[in-house]
Amino acid sequence: MTRTDPPNPAPAPRARREADAADRAGEAGLAVDVLVVGGGPAGTTAATFLARRGWQVTLLEKDAHPRFHIGESLLPMNLPILERLGVLEQVRAIGVHKPGADFPMRGDRDSVNVFRFDRALAPRFGYAYQVKRAEFDELLFANAVANGVDARQQVKVERVEFGGDGRPARVHARSAGGDALVFRPRYLVDASGRDTLLGNMFKLKKKNPAHQSAAIFSHFRGVTRRPGEEAGNITVERFAHGWMWLIPLRDDVMSVGAVCFPEYLKTRRGDNEAFLMQTLRDTPSVWARMEHAERIAPVHATGNYSYTCTRMHGPGWVMAGDAFAFVDPVFSSGVYLGMTGGEQAANTVDAILRDPSREAVEQRAMDRRLRRGLRHFSWFIYRFTTPVMEALFAEPRNVLQLEQAVISMLAGDVFDNAAVRWRLRVFRMVYALTALRMAPRALAGWLRRRQQVGERFSGDTLHGGNP
Repeated sequence: MTRTDPPNPAPAPRARREADAADRAGEAGLAVDVLVVGGGPAGTTAATFLARRGWQVTLLEKDAHPRFHIGESLLPMNLPILERLGVLEQVRAIGVHKPGADFPMRGDRDSVNVFRFDRALAPRFGYAYQVKRAEFDELLFANAVANGVDARQQVKVERVEFGGDGRPARVHARSAGGDALVFRPRYLVDASGRDTLLGNMFKLKKKNPAHQSAAIFSHFRGVTRRPGEEAGNITVERFAHGWMWLIPLRDDVMSVGAVCFPEYLKTRRGDNEAFLMQTLRDTPSVWARMEHAERIAPVHATGNYSYTCTRMHGPGWVMAGDAFAFVDPVFSSGVYLGMTGGEQAANTVDAILRDPSREAVEQRAMDRRLRRGLRHFSWFIYRFTTPVMEALFAEPRNVLQLEQAVISMLAGDVFDNAAVRWRLRVFRMVYALTALRMAPRALAGWLRRRQQVGERFSGDTLHGGNP
């Protein structure tokens, strides 16, 4: 059964729409303007902006906040979105000031290249924050409620029923108490994260053919921080089997983990904790900072990081955040990609609900913008552990402001800044010339990276359903 009501050119008054929805609820389902699946950064961002524009929005989150999530490091480009959401000061209160990113030189504990965000090309914010995701996500969820979103926790979507026109007609869900719920949305936003509701339903989710990695991590107290104002920097350090992160959080907590080639994670013998600690111990510059550390959280492992869905949208629906794609987190892009995707989804859905004839045009514009930014992140990410990129990061040069453009990329400014994008294309040429100069090592690095794509990882403690 499909919706036959003519679309409104603009939102009706909230009180009247809520009363109408209540009258139409029941076995036929609750009629809403927009149903958002997923209560993480992408979903709450999309829902909040849509509710502010007067639409009746219901958001369904399968878990209960606060809940653990990895991905604690924000980018400067997150901050304008947080400002527009009205929560920047709240995030400042729970976050650790992050002026930049540290990239230590492998094998030299005293040599660290610091990329400060205030050196980006025309930065609006020259800093970011590190946050505990349980607190951050709960804050965004509460903000959605405060902005009029009908936000429900512990409600899991079980299936989507499509009408004869191919549009979502009914969405069937179930509460934690076992109650069956039915919703009839005019539009559906899939922000379900790595569950990828529609990606799995339509079999759109594909493992990245050029990159695969797995991670193991935990939280510690008492890890030594960098001195002075750089105490809040994220540290990203290469090692023989991938790279490691150290993310300073509040209350003397440090998120510490390793993103590894799957072949290395397959060598685990025994429990995850012993494997993580041995991995850290084998990197002296990291282990020196762990001398007085105490683990205060479980050790988690998660694999098959990189995937993309072959489609981002369809009749009556769009994807946002990890529901569409996830890339290796080396540059902390995950939360920003989710939030910018959520805001873009809100803009797109708002425009379509006001003028349904523009659906194809608006969806294509969203698709082009998000894929463009994702391509720039991905190009760097998939080459980060290569000998060529390691050499370039070891001796950064600012000819044509290329170093500043790379810092802008690290800050997240890759979607709409043409001055950054053309410089990143020049950097690719520099990369290619450097690869020719060190061809044997470059080829060996490329072959090892390609070999990992065929490896299989098991023992995922966080996410099921990976491609």
